[in-house]
Amino acid sequence: MALNKEEVTSLVTKFGKNEKDTGASEVQVALLTGRINRLTEHCKQFKKDKSSQRGLLILVGKRRRILKYLQRTDLERYRALIKELGLRK
Repeated sequence: MALNKEEVTSLVTKFGKNEKDTGASEVQVALLTGRINRLTEHCKQFKKDKSSQRGLLILVGKRRRILKYLQRTDLERYRALIKELGLRK
């Protein structure tokens, strides 16, 4: 359920400082969100695929930890990212 190259480059250019900035917290959260959304659709279709459900929970945990770090270090960047990605309704 990985993202294709075009989706990755568009997310990196949108959330990163430049097109090669894949290590920024915002970029990592955006990439994880894309993978989570795609895997969620897969899990809705294939309800008995328990290994994909486990992978989904692992990705959600990673994203939560990165968001917690971002909230702790820079609250304004955290709030802007949450608003742009549509998380925490």
